[in-house]
Amino acid sequence: MTRSEQVAVIVVNYNAGPYLARCLEALGRQTADDFSVIVVDNASSDGSATGLGLAHPNVTLVRAERNLGFAAANNLGVKHAGAVRWIALLNPDAFPHPDWLAELLAAARAHPDYSFFACQMRLAGAPGLIDGTGDVYHVSGLAWRRDHRRPVARGTGRREEVLGPCAAAALYTRAAFEDVGGFDESYFCYHEDVDLAFRLRLRDHRCLYVPEAIVDHVGSGISGVRSDFATYHGHRNMVWTYAKNMPAPWWALFFPLHLLMNLAGIAVCAARGQLGVVVRAKWDALRGLPAALRKRREIQATRRVSARALLQAMRWRLPLR
Repeated sequence: MTRSEQVAVIVVNYNAGPYLARCLEALGRQTADDFSVIVVDNASSDGSATGLGLAHPNVTLVRAERNLGFAAANNLGVKHAGAVRWIALLNPDAFPHPDWLAELLAAARAHPDYSFFACQMRLAGAPGLIDGTGDVYHVSGLAWRRDHRRPVARGTGRREEVLGPCAAAALYTRAAFEDVGGFDESYFCYHEDVDLAFRLRLRDHRCLYVPEAIVDHVGSGISGVRSDFATYHGHRNMVWTYAKNMPAPWWALFFPLHLLMNLAGIAVCAARGQLGVVVRAKWDALRGLPAALRKRREIQATRRVSARALLQAMRWRLPLR
């Protein structure tokens, strides 16, 4: 493999504890060769990055002075990756099977018309169940992982185009990643991968699901499932993604549905005892709208696909379960 064909695997760590060690051990068992691993540590306080160089001498450790969040830390990792062709992202609570990276790279070489790739994510605590097979974006602005909690035998088992990958385990060409400026760092974390996929699609980049590339994913292993932290960022960033990226004809047509989905989200969170958190998220989303709309002007001005083509990549029906 020549230098221009190499891949850098970026792992963003923040108090990941034993997950990080397990993730790096799984990377050490990859059948792919000639790849680098970069761990960006977001000022962890649990000692998870301490001694990492001794345990994994081939891993490059980049230490941030503060918690930059998932989006900015990955952008930082890409800057440290050097002149590589591929960027693979992997969460510390995602444990790749030995052929994970080799399968992604083989698919990338076999399908040069695709710029980014999703893999089969299984639930680490229940490997017979799927965590996701790519991300889905509904016309209302709601997003979810396809096939979530389906039995593996009933999940999507063929290569096919999807909107985008969950960034807990994904592969991007560096050229495509940089074409859209990487992650939007104002998101901090959550929904940033959906936003990135949306912007990539607007620039006519396509995503392929590769079922042979498998990881076991804990999912919110660090931030906590439905934690206040996850709820706040997910609900705030959902609004910004719609505001920035939805083409004008559909922005107007589906805005009532977007508003209804936000109100439904508030009601669901209130029933879970998180009314204050979700109201703060929506209020901060509104406060950030001027900045989001400024970004929208540039995003839409450089769009390469028609609004009709993009609509075909979105989902009209909500998940039934």
